[in-house]
Amino acid sequence: MQIPISWVNELVKIETIQLDSIIEKLTLGGFEVEDILELEINSQKQTVLDISATANRSDSLSIQGLSAEIAALLNEPAKISKYAAQPKQWKQYLEMQTKSVQIDPNCSIFLAVVVENFSKVNVPKWITQKLLGSGIIPSNDLSDFQNYVLLETGYPFCFYDFEKICTELKTSKLNLSITSNLEKQEFIASNNVTYELDSSILTVNANSIPIGIAGLIESTKFVCSDSTNTLLIEGSVFNAAKIRQQSRKIGLRTDRSARYEKSLKNTYLVDSLYRLISLLRISNPNLVCKLYAISQGSEQHQNPILLRYETINEILGPINQSSALSENYISPALITNYLNRLDFEYIHDEENLTWVVTVPTVRGEDITREIDLIEEIGRLHGFNNFLTKLPKLKTVGREDLNYQTRKKITSCLLNLGLNELIHYSLVNQSTFVDNEIRLVNPLVADYSSLRSSLLPNLIKTLHENLKQKNTSLEGFEFGHVFNTTLTTQFKENEHVACIFGGIKNRLDWSLEATELGWFEAKGKVEQLFKQLNIFPTWAKTSSEVFKDILHPYRSAELYLPDNSKLGVFGQIHPILSNKLNISSEIYLFEFDVEIIKSIIEKNRLISYEEYSTYPKIIKDVSFIIEKNISFKTIKEALFLNGTEFLSEINLLDEYRGSSIPKHQTSLCLQLTFQSNEKTLENKEIENIISHLQLILINKFNAIIRT
Repeated sequence: MQIPISWVNELVKIETIQLDSIIEKLTLGGFEVEDILELEINSQKQTVLDISATANRSDSLSIQGLSAEIAALLNEPAKISKYAAQPKQWKQYLEMQTKSVQIDPNCSIFLAVVVENFSKVNVPKWITQKLLGSGIIPSNDLSDFQNYVLLETGYPFCFYDFEKICTELKTSKLNLSITSNLEKQEFIASNNVTYELDSSILTVNANSIPIGIAGLIESTKFVCSDSTNTLLIEGSVFNAAKIRQQSRKIGLRTDRSARYEKSLKNTYLVDSLYRLISLLRISNPNLVCKLYAISQGSEQHQNPILLRYETINEILGPINQSSALSENYISPALITNYLNRLDFEYIHDEENLTWVVTVPTVRGEDITREIDLIEEIGRLHGFNNFLTKLPKLKTVGREDLNYQTRKKITSCLLNLGLNELIHYSLVNQSTFVDNEIRLVNPLVADYSSLRSSLLPNLIKTLHENLKQKNTSLEGFEFGHVFNTTLTTQFKENEHVACIFGGIKNRLDWSLEATELGWFEAKGKVEQLFKQLNIFPTWAKTSSEVFKDILHPYRSAELYLPDNSKLGVFGQIHPILSNKLNISSEIYLFEFDVEIIKSIIEKNRLISYEEYSTYPKIIKDVSFIIEKNISFKTIKEALFLNGTEFLSEINLLDEYRGSSIPKHQTSLCLQLTFQSNEKTLENKEIENIISHLQLILINKFNAIIRT
């Protein structure tokens, strides 16, 4: 935004202030001066500042607003404009009017004024000069007045040819409204581009005929021309989010919409309309102005904010005048002065050193908390006038349980030879997993949803690395996933996921290199949980969430003793591996970190078990059994009948071949026996094993192999 210094000088007394001082104050106050321009307009040199204002300061997007900001920063009195006091009678008159019209809730105020006896469009030279200084090329028509008022006050207005509207409708009585169109229709705008209107687009209507797209542009049918004698001037304020939405949808952004997108307020709309009509009356002294329609709601006023002197000092710290022996802070009188310069209303409690501050409506968007007021005080005082020092720490920080849990899991996964990966939480609508939470206005399609699982990104990363000839990627990721509950509430959880396998390694020098098998991958996961002192149970997968990612017959869900679901583990789906042209021997898991944390917290009380000093006896048992009998069921039966001496059961081998029936499998179990009281004898253990073999035969119809 280009700001001529001469124009600012008309509103604030800055003739005697150095330009460098003004620029420094603006920069420290949050307004970046991008460039200093020296222009020559009508043989006169002008200094122009190219200023970038912050996004949440709609009040500063005009000469008046920025001049008020400069006055506050420099502590200079503002000059009262000639027309500033005149609109008061207008406001009183408009407040008494009841010419309400139908408007959408996204429009907070709507004014329509008919101006008659308009005959000349003579733009004064001083307006032309100010437009040139602001970087706008004058066109010597009504748009110059629109642009000038927009620059000066920050409020956009739209002009229509009233007689053209009446001719089109064949009546002089118009019913104006701002509504959405129920049916789709084409709209030819004044830029000669045709736009498709639907129920999501607000329009300004006259007797149900759209004469303009609300907040954006007018219809080409009703634009003003050199022959226009009667104007219909529309002044409105719209919801910022609504204007951004429909601007993006139809692909059009104008100077009007740019102002509405900054959350414009109703406060000075009437003043700006009065200023506009006053400018039109310069060349048309017989101008007649009639209020045609008005609808306005009450602006929401903020609750007062409590500002405490103690908090100000705690946040901003001591000022530069402090010494090594004592620290000086900003004085309460100076804080009161800053509130006056900002034109904030307040009640000061001198005894308790507090201020109850009422923020003006125009600053209601960016000042909502005590910390916002403290920032304003810091801006006016100058952040460079406070001491910069580190706080004195009385105690050393401690690692909380969340950090300890993540640190422990990370250490275990690194010990397994995995690398940590990082991905964005925003993803596209994956074909692997249904991401339930979609963004309303995503910047790009690739970041249109919040991820509901970490696995899709891990698979994509592996696929991209393989395409780049990096064949040894095995990694894990901590990240947040997002889902909805049955009551459509959003839920966020931290998960840890991993992808590994697909790499050929030699397990023995005499053997060929092979990829990781199912049981070896399962063993890695069991090793992870053993290090975390967690012993989950494995169950068949019943969830449909990962049906397109995990192998339907080589995946499992892990549960804790209290039946809470820990997560899933499985081999990649063969269809997916073929589609991505990656190994089918890839394994994945995804676990809930919050549940792991709760278990680690319960296990923080260490319990010790006496170590047996007597030797172990290890025996192997091989048998053929039906495939549909789970290993968990076999273990439970053996432990139940293996006496107190059976301490451990491990699966050594599973074999399926031509010598084994198709519906059966051959298992080899390793049984470990140990006593805490005596040395066990082989004869005693042989009797126990014989009994266990009978259990296998009688209960499971097993065939013992010798």
